[in-house]
Amino acid sequence: MESYYKHHVFFCLNERGADAPRPCCARQGAQAMQDYAKKRIKQLGLAGKGEIRINKAGCLDRCEEGPVLVVYPEGVWYTYVDQDDIDEIIDSHLVQGQPVERLMI
Repeated sequence: MESYYKHHVFFCLNERGADAPRPCCARQGAQAMQDYAKKRIKQLGLAGKGEIRINKAGCLDRCEEGPVLVVYPEGVWYTYVDQDDIDEIIDSHLVQGQPVERLMI
């Protein structure tokens, strides 16, 4: 069966209270990075059926390694710090098919 998207990217955007015992991706800038990735994929003309979909997700349960995103169908997990990291994931993994080892978890 053929996948609807070439790549489906889920950004954890889970938010916990300040007194929660575990960290959360929302407090580490995940929403801004998800917005940025979605915008960049659209600018590159890579959004839509047969291409790349950038989605929000609730807790992906890798909180201590966050912020995190996961790329399917490969199931490759990443952490990131800034837009440069997101650009590298997009350019290397999503466009060229080469996972970014330094950001993999």
